[in-house]
Amino acid sequence: MFKVIQRSVGPASLSLLTFKVYASAKKDSSHKAAVKVNELSLYSVPEGQSKYVEEPRTQLEESISHLRHYCEPYTSWCQEMYSQTKPKMQSVVQWGLDSYEYLQNAPPGFFPRLGVIGFSGVVGLLLARGSKIKKLVYPPVFMGLAASLYYPQQAIVFVQVSGEKLYDWGLRGYIVVEDLWKENIQKSENVKNSPGNK
Repeated sequence: MFKVIQRSVGPASLSLLTFKVYASAKKDSSHKAAVKVNELSLYSVPEGQSKYVEEPRTQLEESISHLRHYCEPYTSWCQEMYSQTKPKMQSVVQWGLDSYEYLQNAPPGFFPRLGVIGFSGVVGLLLARGSKIKKLVYPPVFMGLAASLYYPQQAIVFVQVSGEKLYDWGLRGYIVVEDLWKENIQKSENVKNSPGNK
C-alpha cells in the first residue's frame, strides 16, 4: 500500500513544481544571423493584389432576407406599442405596489370601513333583481352612499366634480338632440313643400 501511494504522490508533486528554462546561444554561431520580426514567414504580407469577392447568397439566406422584410412592419409596430404601453404598465405596477404598501400599513379602522362599503355593494346587487339597468346602478349607488358616510369631504369633492361633468354631458346631449330635431323638422317641411306632393 505504501508503494502505491509513493508512486502516485511522486509524479503528482513534480507536476506542481515550476522550472525556468534558459536558452543559450551556441558558441560557434554568429550574431549576424539574427532575423527581424517582420522577416518571419508568419508576418509576411502576401504579394499581389487581393480582391474581396462576395459569396453568392444561398437559398436559406434569401428566404431569411424575405422573411425579415416581410416581418419588419409588424416588428416595428410591436416595438412602438411596447414603447407606448411600457410607461402605462409601469404606472400600473407602481400603483399596485403603493396600494400593497398602503394595505400593509393601513390606518386603524380601514378594513371595517372597507367591509361595510363592500357589503353595501352586495346589498345593492341583491336589491337589483330582475333588471339589468338596476344591476348596473344600484351597487355603485349603495357603495357610494356607504363611502360618503365614512369619507364626507372626499364625497363632497366627488359630487361637485361629477355634477359638473354630468351637467356638461347633459348640455352636449341637449345640443345634439336639438340639432337632430331641427334637421328632422326641416326634412319633413321640405317633403311637404316638394312639387310632387301638391
